[in-house]
This record gives sequence, C-alpha cells and structure tokens, in this order.
Amino acid sequence: MTENDNDAVEVVDDESEVAEAAAEDVEATTEADAETTEPVAEAAEDEVDADDGAAADEAAEAEAAAEPTFDEDVMPDDEADLLIPVEDYLSAGVHIGTQQKTEDMERFIHRVRDDGLYVLDVSQTDSRIRTAADFLASYDPEQILVTSSRQYGRFPATKFADAVGARARTGRFIPGTLTNPDYAGYIEPDVVVVTDPIGDAQAVKEAITVGIPVIAMCDSNNQTSNVDLVVPTNNKGRRALSVVYWLLANETLDRRGTDTVYALEDFEDEI
Repeated sequence: MTENDNDAVEVVDDESEVAEAAAEDVEATTEADAETTEPVAEAAEDEVDADDGAAADEAAEAEAAAEPTFDEDVMPDDEADLLIPVEDYLSAGVHIGTQQKTEDMERFIHRVRDDGLYVLDVSQTDSRIRTAADFLASYDPEQILVTSSRQYGRFPATKFADAVGARARTGRFIPGTLTNPDYAGYIEPDVVVVTDPIGDAQAVKEAITVGIPVIAMCDSNNQTSNVDLVVPTNNKGRRALSVVYWLLANETLDRRGTDTVYALEDFEDEI
C-alpha cells in the first residue's frame, strides 16, 4: 500500500462505539487467522452485528442532525467551485467530524467548533470525490469492491455498486474473502472502497495482504496509514454517506462518458 497524501478516518462519537469498533476488530482478526470457509450460520451472526451497529449509528445520526447546518464556516475559500451547493453538504452533515482528531486527518480539518467537534474542510471532500472518481473510472467495473459494515453505509454502498457495476460486500466482512481461494465467497478485485477504515478493518487488512489499493471514507479520528486515497467526510451519518456515495457514483459514470445520472433520493434508504 502507498502512504501518499491520501488518508482515512472513522466516526466514533462516544465510548460505546469505540468499544464496539474494537470488539469487531478483535473478532475479525481472530477469525482471519483461521482463514476457512464460513458456514451458513454466519448469516445469523451478520443480523446480530447489524442490530448492534444500528443503535450506535442512530445515536450518531441524531447528534449530527441536531447540529446547526447552514451557519457553518466549513472551508477556507467561500467561492470554491463545488459539485453541489455548500448548503447541500451542510444539510447532510458531511462536514461534521468527531471530538477527536488524528495527526493523519489534521490536513483535512478546517477548524474546531466551540462544542469541541472538528469541522471537515468541505472543499477537500469535494475535491477528493472527483479524484476518487477519476481513479475508479480507470478500472473494470466488476473489479471494484465496495464494503460497509456500518448500518447507515450499507444501502448507499450497495446502490453505488449497482450504479457503477461494481460488487458490494456489506454487513460483516467474512475473513478470507480476498485471501482464501477455498472460501466459496472468494473474490479478486483490483480496488476496494471502504465506508469506514475501522468498521471495515478486515477488508482493509486483506486488501493490504493481496496488494490492492484502498479508497476510504474517513472522519476526523481515523488513521490513514493503510489507505491510498482518503475522502474526508462524516462516515457515520445516514445522509452524509448517501450524499458522498451519490456524488461518487455520478462522477465515476461521468468519467466513463455515460449519460446516466442518479438523483440523491436513489441513494437514500427509507427509514
């Protein structure tokens, strides 16, 4: 993997989510050592993981929704040429980071608010979406893999995959998916897009093992050493992820020279 100017991040807004993410990482690492075909019973486990993640995601979404949206100072250049009006980024909460930041993500942070939340630079989010689209457009669509273990990322990630012709693995990422040829679900993609480097740690780990690039949606508290291209964004909020995946899909299709254009509503899961 390369350590270029691109980095990654996750949104964990409280101690319970940190514990959850750590637990998931430990579980995934343990199972990865086995590298064996998972039984059908894994489907039941996925449902349990989804339920556990949903409660945490709902709390994060509620907090993001409660924050002011239209009176934010979210980028250095107020006249920046964005893909969508800045108000649309704000209303989706794309700019809302956590109360923690990593050194990796510092370059993507515009400022810190009085309540301690870090504000992501929306102009860099916009720019990185374009860069990611340029990158993805050069790949065979079927060789792109999109992952999301987080509840609110699953629908837009799957929709993105459908839109651009990629493959999606949402919910719990089965160890061995990229590294164990004996596993029935084994695949060999050329690039991986992850919704959260922490929640999708197993996918990132396996991508590193097989030597394929990783594009990641990253929040203010993510480590990005194993990410090749960072898209700075709130990577936990339902609306934020819908907007980012929607823009990435349309921009990727545009780079391919297609006339297909999706509406934001296509990427928003019904509550």
